[in-house]
Amino acid sequence: MSINLTEKEAYTAMYAFLVEVYERTQSNDLGGLLGDMSTIGDGETADPAVWHEWLRCVAQVKQGRVDIDLQHSKLR
Repeated sequence: MSINLTEKEAYTAMYAFLVEVYERTQSNDLGGLLGDMSTIGDGETADPAVWHEWLRCVAQVKQGRVDIDLQHSKLR
């Protein structure tokens, strides 16, 4: 099954996933990240660097530079 998401939709899906993890763990680190990732009135992320980091990661995935294999999980 293939799902096509925009960068914003994929970001929102990742955010929703992390919220679920936060609700189970109550991790302060994850809570802080979610605060930085949250959007504010103008649609920008609370920490503008987060969106740019997200786009960089999207580009790495599109270029095949991310290996999510459990045994080799790291950037190439």
